Amino acid sequence: MSSSPVPGSSIVSASSEALDTPQAAKNLAPAVMKAAQILDVFAQSSAPISLAELARTVDLPKSTLHTLCNTLVHLRLLNRLETGQMSFGPHVMTWANAFLSRSDVTQEFFSVWNEVNVLPQETITLSVLDGGSVIYIACRNGNRPLGVTFRIGMRLPAPYTATGKAILSTLPEHEISALYSEDWPEPLTPAGTPSLPAFLDEMREVRERGFSVDDGEVREGMHCFGAPVFDSTGGRAVAGVAVSMLSQEITPETELAAGNAIRLIADRLSKRLGANVR
Repeated sequence: MSSSPVPGSSIVSASSEALDTPQAAKNLAPAVMKAAQILDVFAQSSAPISLAELARTVDLPKSTLHTLCNTLVHLRLLNRLETGQMSFGPHVMTWANAFLSRSDVTQEFFSVWNEVNVLPQETITLSVLDGGSVIYIACRNGNRPLGVTFRIGMRLPAPYTATGKAILSTLPEHEISALYSEDWPEPLTPAGTPSLPAFLDEMREVRERGFSVDDGEVREGMHCFGAPVFDSTGGRAVAGVAVSMLSQEITPETELAAGNAIRLIADRLSKRLGANVR
């Protein structure tokens, strides 16, 4: 899928998130961690990257970086272009497709979408929480020009997305605070929630209302409405679904209709995953 970059988008390194404790770090292979760090940089970028650009981003000796990149190219995890720049290689998609084919929530998402005849022209997305970010694992881009094309693998700060807000609203406040205790993510637009205390207030509103709202926080001129998805294990969401619309189309009536529609999709999906949904 093609994508338009989201201004100010950021990525949290999966390799750094894996190092929860010094003891855990002792049991990890340094070379694999360094390779994952490099791949994280390419996951964030919407354009090819040169070795010099990569060296300014990744804190590794140039000789080590050169060897790792050559290995990743050999494994087809990176692709070296004629310009000398590099981009993701085709083998990445083999892993991505393998993950998606084994993901119950992804398969059920598309099954539910085929059954539920709502929001036929709008963009619908499914994402999961990964640290303080969300990763989009399924999407159906609509036919309205939102200014951004959601793609599988896109990663954004959870507090600014409708799916992220929906998922986080099911967590205890102390867990939300722990996720962002060291640093509040930089807003993607001027509409982004400015602080953790303000976000916790918003979470209370989401719980009361039953769905989340992204009012131009990912992209100016775009409104998104999200709802949490549960499985049989209980009270915290395993994913979030959202619908994205043009802000100019939003009225109190369309907001309520979109919120109810995304709740319908989320509830249907939750039931298929074994959740007890009223």
